[in-house]
Amino acid sequence: MRTVESMSDEKGVLHSGFTDTDIFIYPGYTFKMVDGLITNFHLPESTLLMLVSAFAGKEHVMAAYEEAIRERYRFFSFGDACFFI
Repeated sequence: MRTVESMSDEKGVLHSGFTDTDIFIYPGYTFKMVDGLITNFHLPESTLLMLVSAFAGKEHVMAAYEEAIRERYRFFSFGDACFFI
């Protein structure tokens, strides 16, 4: 997500090329290109959870996490995935 957002301009056009990124995506970030996300369940208070919350909204993400815990989903790198649009 950071790569695609870094390579997109303010009009939502994706450009090819090579560059470094220094963007930090957290709630309040305005997305330029990405409109969907497939990810696993991340650790609480992690920067990845902040990124997902920026995209899908913290309340929505936390509701998904509560369901995952209740249903005993697996977390971390080899855990279950979620799809946010």
